[in-house]
Amino acid sequence: MAIRIVRLGSARAQDEGLRIGTVRRPPRGVPRTQFASQNWYDVWYPYLAPSVETMKLGQQADDAAKCNAFAKRYRTEMQKPEAARTIELLARLSQEANFSVGCYCQDESRCHRSILRALLAEQGAKIAG
Repeated sequence: MAIRIVRLGSARAQDEGLRIGTVRRPPRGVPRTQFASQNWYDVWYPYLAPSVETMKLGQQADDAAKCNAFAKRYRTEMQKPEAARTIELLARLSQEANFSVGCYCQDESRCHRSILRALLAEQGAKIAG
């Protein structure tokens, strides 16, 4: 049992389980009824996505200092009680079930999902390679 950190829209891994979209907005031009069948996500959960302001900061990050500022701001947002409890819940569930979380970004290293991966690991999540 483990949690996977994935790019939404990518092919699903065997035994991946439920796919949770931690994105601010649903995929454009895709009917809601096709989100799962097109490998976007099974459940939309925007509460672990960066705020619009933080997302824009991340999109404009073109050097290490701006990337660090984005990471710091996103980590601060994830310290809010609702987000922190969700991260703890997912970390605990990863010990008992297969599921995944993800977003659309092509490069995980420049995306909130790399930080989410670290936050989950800090809470003891079992993360699939």
